[in-house]
Amino acid sequence: MNIAQLVGKTLAELGVGHCFGVVGSGNFTITNALMEHGVPFTAARHEGGAATMADAYSRTSGKVSLVSVHQGCGLTNAATGIGEAAKSRTPMIVLAAEAAPSAVYSNFAMDQDALAASVYAVPERVHSAASAVADTVRAYRRAVNDRRTVVLNLPLNVQAQEAPTEAATVPGVVPVEPIRPSRAAVQALARLVADARRPVFVAGRGGRGARNEILALAAHAGALVATSAVAKGLFNGEKFNLGISGGFSSPLAAELIADADLIVGFGCALNMWTMRHGHLIGADTKVVQVDLEEQALGANRPIDLGVVGDSAQVAADTLETLLTTGVEVREGYRGPAVAARIGSSIHWQQVEFDDLSDGQLIDPRTLTKALDKMLPSERIVSVDSGNFMGYPSQFLNVPDEYGFCFTQAFQSIGLGLATAIGAGLAQPGRMPVLGTGDGGFHMAIAELDTAVRLKMPLLCIVYNDAAYGAEVHHFGLDDPAADMRSVEFPETDFAAIGRGFGADGITVRTLADLDAVGDWLASNPSRPLVIDAKIANDSGSWWLAEAFKGH
Repeated sequence: MNIAQLVGKTLAELGVGHCFGVVGSGNFTITNALMEHGVPFTAARHEGGAATMADAYSRTSGKVSLVSVHQGCGLTNAATGIGEAAKSRTPMIVLAAEAAPSAVYSNFAMDQDALAASVYAVPERVHSAASAVADTVRAYRRAVNDRRTVVLNLPLNVQAQEAPTEAATVPGVVPVEPIRPSRAAVQALARLVADARRPVFVAGRGGRGARNEILALAAHAGALVATSAVAKGLFNGEKFNLGISGGFSSPLAAELIADADLIVGFGCALNMWTMRHGHLIGADTKVVQVDLEEQALGANRPIDLGVVGDSAQVAADTLETLLTTGVEVREGYRGPAVAARIGSSIHWQQVEFDDLSDGQLIDPRTLTKALDKMLPSERIVSVDSGNFMGYPSQFLNVPDEYGFCFTQAFQSIGLGLATAIGAGLAQPGRMPVLGTGDGGFHMAIAELDTAVRLKMPLLCIVYNDAAYGAEVHHFGLDDPAADMRSVEFPETDFAAIGRGFGADGITVRTLADLDAVGDWLASNPSRPLVIDAKIANDSGSWWLAEAFKGH
């Protein structure tokens, strides 16, 4: 057994979930070792796609995912996907072959540590045959316990070395205990909650494991609840759920959040997206941020109180403090009038709009509402970046927080298709649904072959306006005479392209065209369906004006 095989065996014993990659000479052996020891492997068509598939798989499965890439160019090809995962604190390990230190003039030689660090990933390395197991376990521990994306460099000369006869035992990695907040911080938060008349709790990625605790505290305090986009679905079924806070908020949700006198962010960055550049925070509103890391507190906006601790633990300890100090259950923001308004108009599906469909182009809102009714409720929705993204994010319901995958931390278009594939593999009991624009789908189109090879019943909704719509609307609004030739393109027939890859493909201009989707669903599909939706111009999505203020 050589070191490449030993590293693969070690990762399998540690319990990694799935590996994605593009195999070259530098990562052939370790990839085969992983498969030999039971780790599923999906061959992507591009390393960038492989990294995003792994990111989405980890987010929606709760398991550590792997990416396997060739030295040098294999790693650079994956850089955007790695950066997205790193910014999202996804527990993921990139197995990056590396030119030997002596190969100074190798075509593949580069500073792989610096590249990893530049996109906020953690560089690690297998240093020697003697340290291989320890180096691998250290990378795994950093991914799991520190919630980091790790690039584990595998120098070719070390990979080829023989494993020690007495290989080191693979130690178990014990999960860290949830961080308990300080007593003083809990008491300060309890006082703010007790004094609030209109509290709103917003849960982000760090609040995804704290649903029950946050809801228990909210019920006692009379608080409304909402999520950031990445945690959509967390509070499904809760009567006082406002949905997403931020650019995707419905008009009523935005109104109620902006009128809060206390906002508590549980594992939520409270950034410009979630708080609409602060416009959802009233002038006299108290703001609290709960996070596992001290440096995250107040990083995006001024706060009145920062609490270091696990979201579930903070919520539970705060409720216990309220109970022990005699603070009784309060109506707070949960009065009958608010309850009635939430019941009648909190969802975008309940908001009236002028349908812009004209027989040649379909209103994207009309399209998405119709698809929401047609598709099975057990679904997992993945969203690319672009002008269209509000439509699938708000009009497509999901069963829970694991039914929505939102790879937007790096704000890159073109990640959506790979996201949908990784998420679909992580949740095989749910239908994968992709919302993407024509620009992003063009960038990612090679991975449609991957979905076809996997026989994945993936529904790809391509919101096709033949342009980079965000730029068209943004710069066109600023200057109606602006030259848009750099961001507008000839018409593309994505239905035909989809069929060329071995998927099904349809063109949608009217609601009647969606009958073909019903036929596809009824066929127990084993291949993707590409919907080339020719969408009407709504003069820019409702979130764009806010979004571009941060650019």
